[in-house]
Amino acid sequence: MVTVRRQSAEAGPDSDLAAWLASVAARCHLQDTTLLERACERARGCEKAGDLAGRRWPYGIGCYRIGLEMAEILADLHADGEALPAAVLYRAVREGHLSLLEVEREFGETIARMVEGVLRMAAISAVLNPSRKPVLGQQEGQLDNVRKMLVAMVDDVRVALLKLAERTVIIRAVKDSDESHRQKVAREIFDIYAPLAHRLGVGQLKWELEDLSFRYLQPGAYKKIARLLDEKRLDREEYIAQVVEEIKGHLARSGIEDVQVDGRAKHIYSIWRKMQKKHLDFYEVYDVRAVRILVPEVRDCYAALGVVHSLWQHVPTEFDDYIATPKENGYQSLHTAVVGPDRKMLEVQIRTYEMHDDAELGVCAHWHYKEGPRRRKGQDDQKIAWLRQVLEWHDELGEASLTNLVDDLRAQHSSERVYVFTPEGHVVDLEAGATPVDFAYQVHTEVGHRCRGAKVNGHIVPLHYRLKTGEQVEILTTREGGPSRDWLTASLGYVRTSSARARIQQWFKRQDRSTHISQGRAILERELSRLAVGQMDLDKLAPRFNLKGGEDVLAALGAGDLRPASVVNHLQGLLEADTGQQELEFIPRKAHKRDEGSSDITIEGVGNLMTHIAACCQPLPGDSIMGYITQGRGVTVHRADCPNLLAMQADDPLRVIEVSWGHADRISYPVDIFVRAWDRQGLLRDLLSVLANERVNVTAAHTESHQDDNTATMLLTIEISTLGNLGKVLARMDQLPGVLEVRRYKN
Repeated sequence: MVTVRRQSAEAGPDSDLAAWLASVAARCHLQDTTLLERACERARGCEKAGDLAGRRWPYGIGCYRIGLEMAEILADLHADGEALPAAVLYRAVREGHLSLLEVEREFGETIARMVEGVLRMAAISAVLNPSRKPVLGQQEGQLDNVRKMLVAMVDDVRVALLKLAERTVIIRAVKDSDESHRQKVAREIFDIYAPLAHRLGVGQLKWELEDLSFRYLQPGAYKKIARLLDEKRLDREEYIAQVVEEIKGHLARSGIEDVQVDGRAKHIYSIWRKMQKKHLDFYEVYDVRAVRILVPEVRDCYAALGVVHSLWQHVPTEFDDYIATPKENGYQSLHTAVVGPDRKMLEVQIRTYEMHDDAELGVCAHWHYKEGPRRRKGQDDQKIAWLRQVLEWHDELGEASLTNLVDDLRAQHSSERVYVFTPEGHVVDLEAGATPVDFAYQVHTEVGHRCRGAKVNGHIVPLHYRLKTGEQVEILTTREGGPSRDWLTASLGYVRTSSARARIQQWFKRQDRSTHISQGRAILERELSRLAVGQMDLDKLAPRFNLKGGEDVLAALGAGDLRPASVVNHLQGLLEADTGQQELEFIPRKAHKRDEGSSDITIEGVGNLMTHIAACCQPLPGDSIMGYITQGRGVTVHRADCPNLLAMQADDPLRVIEVSWGHADRISYPVDIFVRAWDRQGLLRDLLSVLANERVNVTAAHTESHQDDNTATMLLTIEISTLGNLGKVLARMDQLPGVLEVRRYKN
């Protein structure tokens, strides 16, 4: 088993540097530690000079100590003889006690280039926080910094591993900082560096980064789960020990040799995320009790799976074969859940020793760099293919891709992928749910721009069709033209991938500003009219999008940078904040609840109290939420990651409480829909089919034909849960052939 050693700042190796060097050399298979020893002496000299000068070190730890802890982490990742000295020296360079020129002169160009690459990675933070100054102090824009950082990462993945090690050390040390700084560091690590570790497959760092950042971002939830885990620890350990021995015995009797079986503790953030995603109680999380089986060969994995399933009843919905279908970061394993002894749920993971090294070390398991004897190019390229793809998008799209770069780094993609074929038989890898439009942009940007239709397996399909593995896709194009603005409307489902959306937005950005304003005004007026809400002063709204005035809002709408639903939501929040009115809120005539007594929001521990939704973040059913106790207005419900909530929690943590959506998903509201269309056979059937596909209940329908102009009007009463769902349904109905007008009807 691979373990990250956590070395304290007080018990550093400087008391016996020779022993520490020997330990690191053994883990990394280094033949010569001269360069690493020189780096340690140089960094220690920088720290002593800083101490003599009265330097106040960040987090109370000097540059030498941080460098040693970084090297410890990289040693457990089996880093090479150049990455380790770079780790030791990095913080001294960052703190200004050592220049890159000195590093290059004393330790070589490669180490200096790695240190510079890690410094460049601060560009990611600059994208998230524009007020932060570039680390190197150069007069370069964010765009150039991000590009150089990406180039460095693609050229040498050790740059990313160095940065992950440094952030791991910092999140460990930040516990003694003030609350605001802890949350700032934790937010950056949670949004950027934990997903980066996931993408590179470095499981051991991903888990620690997620848990420690979650500890500071959601202290209440973290402590609750930690307490529950601790209360059950002794019982769980005794239970797991019995299960392990039983599995070992049956595997041995089945002839499976060289097997390692042990218990595995699920990390706290993973438990919380599963509870939130699947709306589970702590005791319903199957893999709090977990066993991992390591075997020599792939065939042994399936043999061991058969043994486990013969011992205990398995849960069919909880089986995943990541060996046959690996995750996007290369992760392979068999996952199953069984009803174990005493009818307790138990997760079992089965993998080979090589798969386990891949899962724990990611790219480090195979990345032996240019001088390495066992460099496995195919696996290396697969591990860092996403870096190359992001770089390609960035060079092609320029400024427009900065936001999408951050979104792509943050994204916790589903493990499911779809693999489809071009007409020539080439395989195209897309994320689950991708459409023909996504496929077209994956093939080539111009193919995407000129896409007008698609065939799947020889049959015409709509452009919002969800592709499935094994299908052959042919894109029908026009000679010239551009993308449709409807493709940027999320509710219509034309585009799934961030790369396709970025390229569409870039196309619209090239259009004339006056055209954007005109088109944006038409888009907003159509959306407000369709939802039957009034006009608002866009000049007041502009600051919420970091724009100067109302025309900038319209231009952004026309260019595709803003979505109509986002503007409407912010208009609602602005009105409620200024006047207390709720004209833009979707207000039912009478709420209909399928279950009597069900409630939108449940207050943890005290039942139901008066609640209202926060205007700043506007959570919707499905979002992770927390409550803030106000004075005289009950409980304000915020998204769990709302910056305002985090700030208020820092000021007065006792007023932040846990809340949940309860049975909000079973609450629906009646609303009248007006439809005008050309009178034709099957019109009502088509409209009802749209509503059925969207799982919308129709409670009343009134239709009338008009012989004078051959049109028909309909008034439908439907049950809708949210204003967003209403917008999606109206947009779908508006796409039907012959529909002239569809909108919310108000008396």
